[in-house]
Amino acid sequence: MAGIGFELRKLLKRDSFLAVLHTYAYAGIISSGPWVLSIVAVLIIGVISIPVVIPHFLVAQFQTSITYLIALSLVFTGFVQLAFTRYSADRIFDKEHFRLLPNLNGLLLLTSVTGGTLAFPLTLILFPATSLVFRMLFATTFVVLCCVWIAAILLSGLKAYKAILINFAVGYGTALLLAIVLRIWKLEGLMLAFLLGQFILLQGMLLVLYRNYPTRSFVEFDFLSRKRVYVSLVFTGFFYNLGIWADKFVFWFHPYTGTNVIGPLNASEIYDLPVFLAYLSILPGMAVFLVRMETDFVEYYDRFYEAVREGGSLTYIYEMKDEMIRMAREGIYDIIKIQAIAAIAVFLVGAKLLDMAGIPQVYLPLLYIDVAAAGFQVVFLGVLNIYFYLDRRGRALFLTSLFATLNLVLSVVSISLGPYFYGYGFALSLCIVIMCGMFLLDRDLQKLEYETFMLQ
Repeated sequence: MAGIGFELRKLLKRDSFLAVLHTYAYAGIISSGPWVLSIVAVLIIGVISIPVVIPHFLVAQFQTSITYLIALSLVFTGFVQLAFTRYSADRIFDKEHFRLLPNLNGLLLLTSVTGGTLAFPLTLILFPATSLVFRMLFATTFVVLCCVWIAAILLSGLKAYKAILINFAVGYGTALLLAIVLRIWKLEGLMLAFLLGQFILLQGMLLVLYRNYPTRSFVEFDFLSRKRVYVSLVFTGFFYNLGIWADKFVFWFHPYTGTNVIGPLNASEIYDLPVFLAYLSILPGMAVFLVRMETDFVEYYDRFYEAVREGGSLTYIYEMKDEMIRMAREGIYDIIKIQAIAAIAVFLVGAKLLDMAGIPQVYLPLLYIDVAAAGFQVVFLGVLNIYFYLDRRGRALFLTSLFATLNLVLSVVSISLGPYFYGYGFALSLCIVIMCGMFLLDRDLQKLEYETFMLQ
């Protein structure tokens, strides 16, 4: 989301309560709009298909398949997401804009070939009871989703956040409309509708990129050169995405909580809906995260490093560092406060939400702990964001790998302890990494000027 601070600061310059409300609303839509649109669209497709698609379990098979496709494509492209983000940022800083589009095409080609080589044979082998059409659609959708995540990386470098949101709305809106027509073909029809929607989404983002970036060649692989690749970012992106989905995979495949839906894919009726409701509660936290981190913190971050580069006085450098630390702390505290308010709101209506979903009240504590864990994830994202700005890639790698490991192990332990402990693995793993991150961050910020001058 580098660069969004410029637009947010423009909105805040109006200096009114309406401007502040507009700013936070804009930040919330930009940060959470695409994934909210995707989740809601898939849910609506399922609802409108139930009266037509018979037997009804085919709708559950469709939704489960899409969930796995999104999860697996995010984990798979996690290896290149942060690394290519850094590559793109470096090329923009070096005024080498002509390298962006060819290397995007190179990465899309590499991802498509690698992803297709893995997806098509595995889909043919792992889904023997399904039709060949479904298997081809499943593997193709995986490849297209991988390309969507990669194109979105470079599009954010254009600061074209509205274009990202509009393309997601058009793509998933198209999938929804096509599902109404194609649902008579049952599972294969729903999969085809979703695939076509994702393809339109991808083409829309590529159109924006082709119109805005100059190029001297069509395909390059400069991003793979040794001087351009940051190995720590490669694994940080992978572990972060794996950590987010680790507890879900555990609940899906544990014999106590998971049930088979289609082929090798499982779902967890107990865990999936509470987690979904919990993630909706992070919308205000994500808005605060973007506004505070990308405006207040970045302002003093820029002043600090500009003073370092331009030879500012030592007193001024110390002042800017102190202000940057203060803004970082206040930003994290504000995220915690707004997420606490959101959690209280969910606690008040949680019982009614479970009744509407037909889930027994015994799982109300699971909803509560998932809401808390989702809020912790926003705080963790804030800590990581500061480390990325400070270019402490080793710290980010340590924290994300610790998060993935703890979430996997503690989620298994929580299931073994019984239903009242479900979700505590996810929450506890985030608590541990946040405490570690804040402890390390405090130490790193205190000696920031020393490392800036002496270790570069």
